[in-house]
Amino acid sequence: MKDFKDKVAVVSGAASGIGLALARRFAQDGMHLVLADIEAAPLAQARAEIQALGVQVLAVQTDVSSEAQVWALADAAFQRFGNVHVLCNNAGVALPGLMAPGWQSSVADWRWVLDVNLMGVLYGVQAFVPRMLAGGEQGHVVNTASVAGLLTASNPYHVSKHAVACMTEGLYKDFKRLGARLSASVLCPGLINTAIMHAERNRPPEQGPATDLSQLPEPVQRAVSQFSQALLAGYDPADVAQAVADAIRADQFYVVPAQQPLQAQIDLRMNDILQRRNPTLPKPMFSDGQAKAD
Repeated sequence: MKDFKDKVAVVSGAASGIGLALARRFAQDGMHLVLADIEAAPLAQARAEIQALGVQVLAVQTDVSSEAQVWALADAAFQRFGNVHVLCNNAGVALPGLMAPGWQSSVADWRWVLDVNLMGVLYGVQAFVPRMLAGGEQGHVVNTASVAGLLTASNPYHVSKHAVACMTEGLYKDFKRLGARLSASVLCPGLINTAIMHAERNRPPEQGPATDLSQLPEPVQRAVSQFSQALLAGYDPADVAQAVADAIRADQFYVVPAQQPLQAQIDLRMNDILQRRNPTLPKPMFSDGQAKAD
């Protein structure tokens, strides 16, 4: 899919970070936008900003962990525009203690992260893809995983992102087997300057209490602090959005805007698999208390 002008893109998590950057990039390329986000006020601000770029915009407040709300989003998008050409299942969350081992995250933590990061993508695929296929036009599905989806750890975030990467690769193969006019990409960002470490601001009370960082082991607290600093020094979301737009046009599956140390960790893990050797413990990205994004 190379021509974006007057096509329609749906972006979840569109009120901030990578989602907002995607909306800006698509609008600048002449696409009309359906913006979805759980936060009403930032979503309204995003709608006004994108609309000022001269394209049509529909904003729908959506909690992607709710199957009903994602289906309502799809209904609204197709009713307004008739078809959808680019679907970005981008909304995602992380726990402040994402560096902690899996046994230190509660079952409620696991359920919340998986409900948003995995089930939110699944709901998006199920609500949109059949109608995109039926529309018969060229289109593309971009699911946001993370570089964490290409690496490994026992925590909910890594596990959820691995599932997204797996699902998306399968989706790509499904489209090719069907001879469909749709394709797919998995977005695996590295350290990006976003507010994902503050995602618990939108954690529903029924999904358990927010993380009390003071109760985490001291090494985990240090890692959280260093990781947060690394995000601030990370890539601009606009660079990620440009990489996604380029990938859609080139039909590139893996989109990995990640720093060199993270790229090296991916290579290390893949070589472990190819050589059938036990997993290698990578060198820590943080040293001397300083976060490094490059």
